[in-house]
Amino acid sequence: MNNRIVIIPTYNEIENITAIIEKVLSLKPHFNVLIVDDGSPDGTANAVKLAQKENTSRIFLIERKGKMGLGTAYIAGFKWSIENNYDFIFEMDADFSHNPEDLIRLFYACASPEDLKSEKIDPAHALSADMSIGSRYINGVNVVNWPMGRVLMSYFAGFYVRFITGMPIQDATAGFVCYRKKVLETIPLDQIKFIGYAFQVEMKFTTWKYKFNIIEVPIIFTDRTKGTSKMSANIFKEAIFGVIQLKINSLFNRYHRAS
Repeated sequence: MNNRIVIIPTYNEIENITAIIEKVLSLKPHFNVLIVDDGSPDGTANAVKLAQKENTSRIFLIERKGKMGLGTAYIAGFKWSIENNYDFIFEMDADFSHNPEDLIRLFYACASPEDLKSEKIDPAHALSADMSIGSRYINGVNVVNWPMGRVLMSYFAGFYVRFITGMPIQDATAGFVCYRKKVLETIPLDQIKFIGYAFQVEMKFTTWKYKFNIIEVPIIFTDRTKGTSKMSANIFKEAIFGVIQLKINSLFNRYHRAS
């Protein structure tokens, strides 16, 4: 059984969605795909349904009525993936800014030797992490086609997050992630507050506070060439002030997981 699922949230990704699904499905080992579409008026969900007709067992779709935010899309995807018993649950953008080939490396980082043996893959690749992060900044700055101002903003946002939270992660806002199922079963998903970039920080911070093992995997991030970025001033503002609120709230929370 394929126990890997890639969650891809979408809003107006008609130019990318068919190609990204085809690329993910072509990988070995195999990954299934769950699209969470927020009522895209450009017909993204319809394109997914057409793809499903060709591969009903590996392409799945959650349709929502409107634009409800990245964080809530992932929470919906996480809950669906847990209910359907996937052991490795991935986050990825639809626009090819994340190279689908790197899903394999994120999987290896979270896989145990036994997981890889069952796939007939050399178990020496296994790193047995609980969360792996496709990191733009673990080996310098690996971003292509961003203006320098956005690179600096993103890089120093990572420094800011580390300073406020104490979390030893270079790329805390990264949206290219693999979770082992037990992480998402432990985190109280209904208590996750943020919906934009702060959501990514909150998930990593909470994973770290529960003392799960986190590994950053170096990737090259390439800005989208088709479609429109969903970045906005409100999303960035949420990240800046949300990190402070996250740290304050953590002082009053108890992070205990069942052994």
